[in-house]
Amino acid sequence: MFTKELVFDSAEEMKAVFGPFDQLIRILEKTVPVTVVGSEKGVRILASKEEDAERAARALETAREMQKKGMALNELTFRQALELTQDGEEKEALAVMQDVITLTYRGKPVRARTIGQRRYVDAIRGNTVTVCIGPAGTGKTYLAIATAVEALKREEISRIILTRPAVEAGEHLGFLPGDLQSKVDPYLRPLYDGLFEMMGEEKFRTCLERGIIEVAPLAYMRGRTLSNCMVIMDESQNASLEQLFMVLTRLGEGSKMIVTGDITQIDLKDVSSGLEKCAQILKDVEGVGVLHLTGRDVVRHQLVKDIIAAFEAYQAKEEKNKKPENAPQRKDRRR
Repeated sequence: MFTKELVFDSAEEMKAVFGPFDQLIRILEKTVPVTVVGSEKGVRILASKEEDAERAARALETAREMQKKGMALNELTFRQALELTQDGEEKEALAVMQDVITLTYRGKPVRARTIGQRRYVDAIRGNTVTVCIGPAGTGKTYLAIATAVEALKREEISRIILTRPAVEAGEHLGFLPGDLQSKVDPYLRPLYDGLFEMMGEEKFRTCLERGIIEVAPLAYMRGRTLSNCMVIMDESQNASLEQLFMVLTRLGEGSKMIVTGDITQIDLKDVSSGLEKCAQILKDVEGVGVLHLTGRDVVRHQLVKDIIAAFEAYQAKEEKNKKPENAPQRKDRRR
């Protein structure tokens, strides 16, 4: 049996790391095969393998550092600390989580929560065009909004332009009631949610009326030159390669563009999604950043990660079980 001891600076610090009703310790014991028992000034970690005791200790140390630096310590962030310790990335992760992208209108700091998310934010800051592909819950849209709002605050841009394919409406967008704004609102709701949180609804509405924030269907981008702005194209897995080319070539002086999408949620029926091919075409172009987020970057409920993992495992199994169509014919010829 291997033992690792961890001493805390105070009872309050230990209480924060343990979580309400020792919730975080239970998560630790469920994830890593260890037993955690209280000692006079801290905890004693018991494990049958030395590496398990070491990992558990690193997770608790990471959680303690997060708490000291004022970061929220809850079930989600603690699970992230656990994942990072598995690959020895906890030090890099702590540096990542200290970088504040912007503040919400309530003063809450917005940070990248994973190393993948930090690389995404760095790509937006360092490139003119950023293409980000990743599953649901990885913060693709939220971080794009946060970065755009901060750029607007610093007067690095004068406008934020939001666009998204209205796949369900197709060519029948005109049949929806109301003006253009009313027609596209349902499709841009996820973007609005992020803007409400960053700016507050009143300021958002004011910016919308003054044209500082503009929303437009993908088709309305043709023929325009978009200068001194941040363009966010969301759900771009539902755009063809031709549509993506059209939007990307709208880029004007002093502008940046963020293209996000999830290739596992393609709703197109008559045409193929161009997102993955677009990423391949642009990956070596200077000034373009191409990022792929994974299930490890999911920052929603833990169950979202489990659902993504279950679907990926199922799809991998289906692919493995598929047989080449000509396999039976080859077998017959050998006979």
